[in-house]
Amino acid sequence: MLSEIRIESLGAIKAACAEFDRGLTVLTGETGAGKTMVVTGLHLLGGARADAHRVRNGSDRAVVEGRFSTA
Repeated sequence: MLSEIRIESLGAIKAACAEFDRGLTVLTGETGAGKTMVVTGLHLLGGARADAHRVRNGSDRAVVEGRFSTA
């Protein structure tokens, strides 16, 4: 299970960290808040191909890290 995701310089997100627990997790926010980039980060953690155009303007690279726990 994904227990934490950390994202830096991905689209609208300069830096963000979210911790997840068992049960329903819902991400909400205003337009432009970066919800799509969180989903993009989840896809990248799952092995999706990265797109250099998603790197935040002015940044050299984007970083997506995840912490997984096993039962």
